[in-house]
Amino acid sequence: MKIIKLEKKKRLYLLELDTSDKCYITEDTIVRFFLSKDKEISENDWKEIQAFAQYSYGKNLALYHISFKSRTKKEVRDYLSTHDVDQQIIPQILRQLEEENWINDRSYTESLLQQNQASGSKGPYVLQQTLLQKGIDKALAQELIQEEDFSSIAERLAKKALQTYQNKLPYRALTEKIKQALINKGFSYQDAKYALDSLKIETNAEQETDLIYKELEKQYRKYSKKYTDYELKQRLIQALARKGFDFYSINSALRDYF
Repeated sequence: MKIIKLEKKKRLYLLELDTSDKCYITEDTIVRFFLSKDKEISENDWKEIQAFAQYSYGKNLALYHISFKSRTKKEVRDYLSTHDVDQQIIPQILRQLEEENWINDRSYTESLLQQNQASGSKGPYVLQQTLLQKGIDKALAQELIQEEDFSSIAERLAKKALQTYQNKLPYRALTEKIKQALINKGFSYQDAKYALDSLKIETNAEQETDLIYKELEKQYRKYSKKYTDYELKQRLIQALARKGFDFYSINSALRDYF
């Protein structure tokens, strides 16, 4: 068999034989097999060229994907699968990339944890789920997460939540809001409590009074359109309790208001 065409087509080359067979190959394939127009090749050569061209194409595609940012083994596998790379060749490509340290799930995990320590906001539970979704082995994720101290991240988030909700919520609701914000980010209840305790929030009786009266006025305008007397008071008590006010403060405010 003879090569009758070897023509560049964007990132690949079109190779055609005098038998009407053809395939797209990479520049690496040309170099590896010393290919050129009019070169004679055997049937076995042709099979090797096709196999290597598919491998080379897949590896180059993977390297292109990795060039933008670090990827996990699963992310590279999924990327190659969506670009019609032969499924039988993908494991070979992944092994080669691992041997050359282009992909390294341990290093990827360590880097993600370092970034989270520096400027992230994820607790251990959310981080583990994130890593598992990216294909990181569960045992590896747990091992590296357990080595981390998340207290500074929790305290940073607690301070941010305090700045957001302070002067807007009563003390009880404020503390619950901060704890829930941390739990939603993947911290345990105990970690959230430690971070909250580090803030040393002090109650402000004047501020609490101001908040409950403002809320009472708001809820009164809402419920007085439908309810009166006992039913109205019950609705107001329930509404204020949901906002985090204690029953002593609620009853005191209602006595003054009515």
